[in-house]
Amino acid sequence: MSGTYLGMPAFPQAAHDAVNDATLRGNLRHATHTIRAKRARAVAELSDWDALREAGKQIKDHTLRHLDTYLEQLEASVTRAGGIVHWAADAEEANRIVTDLVKETGETEVVKVKSMATQEIGLNEALEAEGIRAYETDLAELIVQLGRDRPSHILVPAIHRNRGEIRDIFRREMGGWGRPAPDDLTDTPAELAEAARLHLREKFLRARVGISGANFMVAETGTLVVVESEGNGRMCLTLPETLISVVGIEKIVPTWQDLEVFLQTLPRSSTAERMNPYTSTWTGTTDSDGPRTFHLVLLDNGRTDTLADDVGRQALRCIRCSACLNVCPVYERAGGHAYGSVYPGPIGAILSPQLRGTASAIDASLPYASSLCGACYEVCPVAIDIPEVLVHLRERVVEGGKAVRAGNKVLLKPAKGHAAERAAMRAARWAFTHPAALRTGQRLASRSRRLHPRTLPGPGRAWSATRDLPAVPAEPFRDWWQRTNGGKDDTK
Repeated sequence: MSGTYLGMPAFPQAAHDAVNDATLRGNLRHATHTIRAKRARAVAELSDWDALREAGKQIKDHTLRHLDTYLEQLEASVTRAGGIVHWAADAEEANRIVTDLVKETGETEVVKVKSMATQEIGLNEALEAEGIRAYETDLAELIVQLGRDRPSHILVPAIHRNRGEIRDIFRREMGGWGRPAPDDLTDTPAELAEAARLHLREKFLRARVGISGANFMVAETGTLVVVESEGNGRMCLTLPETLISVVGIEKIVPTWQDLEVFLQTLPRSSTAERMNPYTSTWTGTTDSDGPRTFHLVLLDNGRTDTLADDVGRQALRCIRCSACLNVCPVYERAGGHAYGSVYPGPIGAILSPQLRGTASAIDASLPYASSLCGACYEVCPVAIDIPEVLVHLRERVVEGGKAVRAGNKVLLKPAKGHAAERAAMRAARWAFTHPAALRTGQRLASRSRRLHPRTLPGPGRAWSATRDLPAVPAEPFRDWWQRTNGGKDDTK
């Protein structure tokens, strides 16, 4: 992944700073609770939701197991329809491909839509270095760009901003990017949307190059699919003469019949709608409609490394609905910026460390950015067991071990700062494999329980500073079981 967010503090420090921002917490609480409630009502309307969820999981798992086959089929289908396919192993290669394609057109401006993958690789910065200006056209992405900010949510990138802040950003910044905001602009949603519409309309009509992502790619026909709620996608995908789509290789589905499942689950899980207001599909090029030239850049950037992990690969099922963010108690309080990635929340906590590795402090800390409550798994429309992957990645951080990086098998070293944890886990493993020693330790702990401290010493102080140590019972469970004959003779 791009280093756009690297260099940030580890999650605990970043989250500590975020929770002290009362405005941020208020914005997040209001937005996530509102989206969460609407989603629950939309999902409850479907009697077969669990079956759709399982179908989505099975489709994704099947596709990932045969990803090489379907990617080759997709390339053939896109090429046959008049498109041109490019393969990018990493962010640097993808940025170079897109930059060269834009420069070949002679243009110095591009409009963008559905661009999480391009944010992942830092495309805007790469284009700017070559004298090309990229304009975000999603309303929330526009707010983030004008505010010189970073996205903090998958579905609502400007969720950390309230209406007053957005009004101030529009007034202050719009003029430097194009049509200025009205002098008397208020924070009324309709006025903010109208200011954005007028500002963007000039760019849509002038732009000759569009850059997009995609929600799905259909292998059998080479069709790309974008679902959105504002109509800006339709403008970006049809008006420019050249369209360049940068899409992660995991976004593929084999057939249109498979796509039908996700067109039911994605809108309900993300925007709590029965269907998306705008669903745009395009297959190659035609003489009379849409762009004359279409390029598809298939992005790996750590995805095949993730695919090699039997447990972690389920993160590649993600359809970017953001349902896990809206129910996560950690995200609700810390916000998206604390995750140091374009992918925040629970899915970011398992996806970013796999795409980028765990060498940096921020990535090594992300698997711990969770209470393991399991709410994220319950709402995931493709049944990603995020808690399972979090625990798996925590083991990798602490113990190191075998992994795949850049297509090569490597042996990872344990992350720094976990020596005490490793020692404790090894001691526990030894005790649990020696029943006599475990029984003796339990009896000693019970008999000396009045002497136990209320907080742990040394490195354990960081744990007990925010938690109560569990009380040790008067006798071990095994002793109680034997004394009471499994509870049958217990007089209490």
